Amino acid sequence: MPSERNDPEAETTVAFTIEGEDFRVDSQVTVPVGPTQVDALLPLARGLADLMVRETTEALADAGLRLSCKAGCGACCRTLVAISEVEARNLAQLIEELPEPRRSVIRARFATAREQLEIGGLLDRLRHPEEWDEDEYGRLAGAYFRLGIPCPFLEAESCSIYEERPITCREYLVVSAPEHCAKPDSSEVRRVRLPLQVFSALARLGSPEEGAFEERVVPLILVPEWTEAHRGEPPPQPGPELLRELLGHLSVKREEG
Repeated sequence: MPSERNDPEAETTVAFTIEGEDFRVDSQVTVPVGPTQVDALLPLARGLADLMVRETTEALADAGLRLSCKAGCGACCRTLVAISEVEARNLAQLIEELPEPRRSVIRARFATAREQLEIGGLLDRLRHPEEWDEDEYGRLAGAYFRLGIPCPFLEAESCSIYEERPITCREYLVVSAPEHCAKPDSSEVRRVRLPLQVFSALARLGSPEEGAFEERVVPLILVPEWTEAHRGEPPPQPGPELLRELLGHLSVKREEG
């Protein structure tokens, strides 16, 4: 009989604990035992990000604060959004699976945005996120926002792919008045910091080093171009090892199973 490791349908359940200063998460997830692509962990990463948002929202409420983010407030949808490579491939697949004429509409929005970036002198700089540092990212983000390019998925000032939205978008929260977000350099914008940054952990998968910008990121606005140039996926890894790496980037307190 083939061993469990060689059985493509074999799965294992891993229990884990994530702890921070004011929270503790005990959970478990079932993953394939054999070779696994990163996208298999995307639902887990989204769930962890949503959990961190819920925990933070409750803590803010206890402190008398409320999130001001809501449908119809799309200022943050005109910012430079960096997403992980696995999410870039996921969005590219989502676009391909859209029915016509919507697929063509979304593709046209990406193409228009690319033209605007080229005219604005940002296209080449956005193509090389591996060269960014904190200062460069800040300069790019400011220049990008001034171009006023809406996310191709923004419709009626709301996200049209809300359930599939990137983790970066899930983790961007503010408690200041919505009108201040139209001026991202304003000192009035009060951004909420989550206890764990799931986006960073997901973007670090496969990265050989740690560091502020060692994440493998893709500007959301260049997803079609990037995926066209990066058709090959990274080599698969055994599911438990891939999960262990993701959780390790989240500062796991204890892992079992």
